[in-house]
Amino acid sequence: MSKQNVISARVDAETLALIDTAAQAQGRSRAWFVANAVKKVAEAEADFAAFIQVGLDDFDAGRFVPHEQVMVDIEARIARYRALCTE
Repeated sequence: MSKQNVISARVDAETLALIDTAAQAQGRSRAWFVANAVKKVAEAEADFAAFIQVGLDDFDAGRFVPHEQVMVDIEARIARYRALCTE
């Protein structure tokens, strides 16, 4: 088992009540619930940062469509849709 570390955070009474309600509903302690919630959020943030980095790497490598071209494509799609609606 890996070493456990302790952190602390200040929360308002409303947030604490939400934590306690959720923990109790799962039959878990407040500490367990908070540790798992923090882990889930940290993992989601890391995943999002990695997702963004893929886009930044593509941009840096020149793999992107310029805004002007995207707008031309969108306007063309709108025009085709409108033409279908008026037939």
